[in-house]
Amino acid sequence: MSETNATIDPRLLEILVCPLTKGPLTYDRAAGELISEKAGLAYPIRDGIPIMLPEEARVLTEGS
Repeated sequence: MSETNATIDPRLLEILVCPLTKGPLTYDRAAGELISEKAGLAYPIRDGIPIMLPEEARVLTEGS
């Protein structure tokens, strides 16, 4: 399974929060990421596993 086709269990999404802000995450299926708007970070999902490490996250820019 590639990163862009990663799926995640909806039950997991209900309990996951951003490790920095403890705020909610939005699942971006097309990008294979969990988005924390509050932190401005996108956490990758690799092989169906969310990588919830701030150093692995992509910094969001305007329009992304």
